[in-house]
Amino acid sequence: MPLDPSFIGRTYPPTSTYEVSRAKIAEFADAIGDDSPLYRDPAAAEAAGYPDVIAPPTFLTIINLASINAIVADPELGLDYSRMVHGDQRFIHHRPVRAGDELRLTTHIDDIFVRAGNDFLSVHADIETVEGEPVCTTHAQLVVRGE
Repeated sequence: MPLDPSFIGRTYPPTSTYEVSRAKIAEFADAIGDDSPLYRDPAAAEAAGYPDVIAPPTFLTIINLASINAIVADPELGLDYSRMVHGDQRFIHHRPVRAGDELRLTTHIDDIFVRAGNDFLSVHADIETVEGEPVCTTHAQLVVRGE
């Protein structure tokens, strides 16, 4: 069943917030094998001009994936998760994510189209602090393989 094109332009508002902690940043940095002191040492981060440790650029995958899953799980969209693959992911950082941030995100469906028998779903998420400060805009493209 093809994806419902009437979903283009649909917005999914924040449903929760994510508290960024030093421990979560260090855990993510360990997982990707990055030993930068900016991700672990508050003194090193402060010396570099940051108020606290910062997160690796791809850290936001943690909360971005949850928002994509909310779209994917919407039964009205008609997406067969068993046929979905991740086609693209981009981050436009407005400032580094740092320990102590409380983040929320709003996700938007930008486009739905068919190419070579596969459905493509393009989405973006605006990630900001609960105070409304922009932190990052993410872009993702999901591909639902044809039968």
